[in-house]
Amino acid sequence: MSVDRRTFLKGAVAAGAALAAPNILLAQRDKKYRTALIGSGWWGMNITREALKSGECKIIALCDVDMTYLDGAAVEIERLTGEAPTKYKDFRELLEKEKPEIVINATPDHWHALITIAACKAGADVYHEKPIGHTVYEGRALVKTARETGRIVQVDTHRHVSPHCISANKFLKEGRAGKIGMVRCFVHNHYPGWPGEPDSEPPEGLDWNFWCGPAPLRPYNKRIHPRGFRQFLDYANGQLGDWGVHWFDQVLWWAEEKYPKTVFSAGRRHHKSDNSDAPDTQVVTYDFDSFTCTWEHRMYAGNEPEKHSIGCYFYGTKGTVHLGWRDGWTFYPPTGRFVKEPGEIIHEEPMLHSRDGHNIPELWADFLSAIKKRSKPICDIEVGHRATNMSLLGMLSLKLGKSVKWDGEKEIIINDDEANKLLRRKYRKPWVYPKV
Repeated sequence: MSVDRRTFLKGAVAAGAALAAPNILLAQRDKKYRTALIGSGWWGMNITREALKSGECKIIALCDVDMTYLDGAAVEIERLTGEAPTKYKDFRELLEKEKPEIVINATPDHWHALITIAACKAGADVYHEKPIGHTVYEGRALVKTARETGRIVQVDTHRHVSPHCISANKFLKEGRAGKIGMVRCFVHNHYPGWPGEPDSEPPEGLDWNFWCGPAPLRPYNKRIHPRGFRQFLDYANGQLGDWGVHWFDQVLWWAEEKYPKTVFSAGRRHHKSDNSDAPDTQVVTYDFDSFTCTWEHRMYAGNEPEKHSIGCYFYGTKGTVHLGWRDGWTFYPPTGRFVKEPGEIIHEEPMLHSRDGHNIPELWADFLSAIKKRSKPICDIEVGHRATNMSLLGMLSLKLGKSVKWDGEKEIIINDDEANKLLRRKYRKPWVYPKV
């Protein structure tokens, strides 16, 4: 391990420790940003806790269409701060009455675009959950709105600031794995076989019609809400839309290219028998000019034979780098009869924050810095748009059953009217698809 890397890691540890300190009561700052959370479930509250720990944010309002989550979040915020936030069911009312300076958008995928666009137009800077949208042109509209309004929009691809991801990216860019010709991104987890759940009446306190919003209104089902929506394609884009964005962000961060030229996907439901409709098995090939990238996931069997169940492998002429999550990153030098002097394995442990293994504090600090400087944050909306597009194009190819040629500058699929129709979708009235 080089001296440069040791120096980097010491600095990263110090920074992470400082950001992780429980300083809700200790921090004394003159400026407190008026902050609102829209989507007060599990992940939204993870973000909100870190916003409070920064010492620079005052949670003035919460919004959710499910009173169970809304009330629970309000109780916790009051316990942490001594002040009760105002509760709303309609984000539009919150934006109009509270006029927050910062909005945390932690809603399900099908709501991401409309809420952040409304928040930007209301004058708020936004910490925006990934994937940035459900369709490609929602992302284009988000970028357009952020630029026109001059608002800061940080996408929650928090692995972009994970210390081990930063140093792995540096290792790759320095050429220490050689010339990379292929990257393989994957998530292989073993999920139990859940039975189908019959549709039912929504639980008391949940406005199901509002929850569905611009997406199709289907009967309420416990498998969708809470927390199961990602496996229902009306509201999300399966494992590829959920996990893929994180790893495509890493690939595009390393690469000199901004988008693939050709995308082809195949996938099916080989194992799942519940009433969701996302594929439990999927493979996607992304053809770039200088390398090939693949995605694969399966929701059964795990990945014990390969040691790693999640992340991406960068295959180079000097060896392979596995970039993971809770297992950090590892460089594997080549072995075999053609290798005269095998190199050493290099490994770096992750530095993650407890409670779900994230690096939100570092990304939130960058967000606040960008707000103060009025500059682009490290995970700017356009960066998130490109990573999200890779997931969405993979799902688009799967739906079509054929490969697509992508013009990333014009954001159109070349010579394919059928495919271009899937870059957007119809919204349910009265909601209107954002202008692109």
